[in-house]
Amino acid sequence: MGFMNLFKHLLGNDWGVHPDDHKRPAADQPVRIMPVSARLHLPLQQHLGVAARPVVLVGQKVRKGELIAEAQGMVSAPLHAPTSGTIVAVTEITAPHPSGLSLPAIILEADGEDAWCDLVGCDDPFALAPAEIGKRVAAAGVVGMGGAAFPSAVKLTGAARSNVNTLVMNGGECEPYLSCDDRLMRDQAAAIVDGIRIMLHATGAQVALVGIEDNKPEAIAAMRAAAAGVANIEIRPVPARYPMGSEKQLIQVLTGREVPADGRAFDIGVVVHNVGTALAVRSAIREGKPLISRLVTVNGNCAANPGNIEVRIGTLAEEVIAFAGGLKGDGIGLARRVMGGPMMGMQIPHWRVPVVKGTSGILAFDTAEVAEQEPNPCIRCGSCVKACPMGLLPLEMSARIRNDAFEEAVDLGLKDCIACGCCAYVCPSKIPLVQYFVHAKGEMASQDRSKLRNDATKKLAQQRQERLEREAREKAEAAAKRKAEREAAAAAKAAAEAAQKQGESA
Repeated sequence: MGFMNLFKHLLGNDWGVHPDDHKRPAADQPVRIMPVSARLHLPLQQHLGVAARPVVLVGQKVRKGELIAEAQGMVSAPLHAPTSGTIVAVTEITAPHPSGLSLPAIILEADGEDAWCDLVGCDDPFALAPAEIGKRVAAAGVVGMGGAAFPSAVKLTGAARSNVNTLVMNGGECEPYLSCDDRLMRDQAAAIVDGIRIMLHATGAQVALVGIEDNKPEAIAAMRAAAAGVANIEIRPVPARYPMGSEKQLIQVLTGREVPADGRAFDIGVVVHNVGTALAVRSAIREGKPLISRLVTVNGNCAANPGNIEVRIGTLAEEVIAFAGGLKGDGIGLARRVMGGPMMGMQIPHWRVPVVKGTSGILAFDTAEVAEQEPNPCIRCGSCVKACPMGLLPLEMSARIRNDAFEEAVDLGLKDCIACGCCAYVCPSKIPLVQYFVHAKGEMASQDRSKLRNDATKKLAQQRQERLEREAREKAEAAAKRKAEREAAAAAKAAAEAAQKQGESA
């Protein structure tokens, strides 16, 4: 099936939803660069996988770009100082998460100099071995910039090992309100294309397909101009439909291939990266710069001056809001704070949470945008089934979850759910379906962790019992040996005394 036929065919498949995008006027405002904050709050867990481990001490002076926390294991990412200054604490801060729980972080006090450490770039990235590119990207702490924050080097090196032939670049930015990728493609298209060429070299893919939703004509034009004359990079508009930016949906639209259930994109010869990630990869390879800042969209009806701002990692959201012009009416009418997009982002309890590598947006919603309603009973309309981009049965899964039948929900496809929120968005009864699925996944993960802890505890108890038994056995053996030695010595002494008496009597 040709691309246009596939395009028309998929347009007829009415999966997903079509929310108002609310991207303008923020998308049309020039990018603003925010000055460095006096203190930066840097969580050690800014990526999927294992948290980074601090390699600095309180009181230590660091320079901009210097390593302050190293990766632990393959799926992890290091952390670098976003500016020069002094480490003032390694402590707990509020996580950018609805729970408001704390997580470990490094606090860096800026010295105002913003002085770089020594950087090692490369004038000719295409002379580097693909493995070396992966190594440098890993060392730079680059993660997926679309929000998932998966360590990018893992996907680059994995693609090379898996003989991937197609690199899909996600420029869809399908979440309403967000426009940071749009602005990057408009303003830095040439650098993004250069980053894509580097990623093609690193992965061994033959072609890169850049999917951009058709509600971003300026970005499409800029990327086409930048890619003109580059034979293996194709800029392809895709329908503006949520969640078009989801990996499996974008792959299907651009290539016609379908990722199997419980499978990976690698399995069908594809790897997906965000356009912002391409820019970060380019900076890491050509300039030797680690990932220490990102573009963040500030938007929502309560935002006084919506737009996109270049922000250092670790900057508190309240400082970003203030730099952007604050909230209308000093925040009167504020109904919800969100980091990320409104569909898959995180509602946060207050603004004193930091921007992390995966923070694409800071949204301030009023009551009209939130429009919360009490859920009503399911009317079995099937809207959620029609909207689900994964072809699942949300109403059936939620019914199992409400009865704590998690395994039955898994059998119905719970693990294939991408938590896009389409089902909850279209539900006329306003049932929080996606919350059920997120809860179930979290509960199952908690149960798995509990089982692992119990297994580890049992193993430790067994090892302790074995150690105690071994020590008791060794102690008994040592006591028996000493007793035997004493008895032997006593016997020898008695024999010697007897021999002496016999000699004297003779």
